Amino acid sequence: MADTSLRYHEFEDGMWVRCNGRGCFMNSPTLKGIAEKYMEHGGSHIVVDLQLCPGVDSTFMGTLAGLARRCMGIGGKMEVVGTTERTRGAMEGLGLDMLIDIDPPEAPWQSDLERRRAKLAYGEAGEAGKEEPLSEMQRTRHVLEAHNTLRSMNARNDTAFGYVCETLQEDLLRHEKDYGDDGK
Repeated sequence: MADTSLRYHEFEDGMWVRCNGRGCFMNSPTLKGIAEKYMEHGGSHIVVDLQLCPGVDSTFMGTLAGLARRCMGIGGKMEVVGTTERTRGAMEGLGLDMLIDIDPPEAPWQSDLERRRAKLAYGEAGEAGKEEPLSEMQRTRHVLEAHNTLRSMNARNDTAFGYVCETLQEDLLRHEKDYGDDGK
């Protein structure tokens, strides 16, 4: 099934990605793919708009953290706009505010916010979901990578996500033993 929950557009000052619905383990690989392709072509500033997103899970947040680190590594940055109080609290609780500017009031795009959102809402944006869906193994690897990113951020996250990562790693090893490492 194609993921159509993300829409994106490259503006003159960076890539804008809008999440329509929950940010979760199902659409975070698509977010990662959009952002990586943008960075491969020289982009370094990504804004993720969560105005229409009622919540985010740990995989989505780990994906954001990993992308923010990549942006920083090439001299760029990631910003998030439109968070709910709960989403902002979850992001700050995991330490994402150390990597990502959350609802920055001084961002230059703030004066252009509604035009950008309109462009994304009315079909002038790219629509995610044209990619091949991930296999179970690929999705498990993605979830593991996202949670390892969160674990590496601080000791509290390491404790909170240690068991999840160990379980996912065991699942991968068991699957590779039974079926080989073909991504299926």
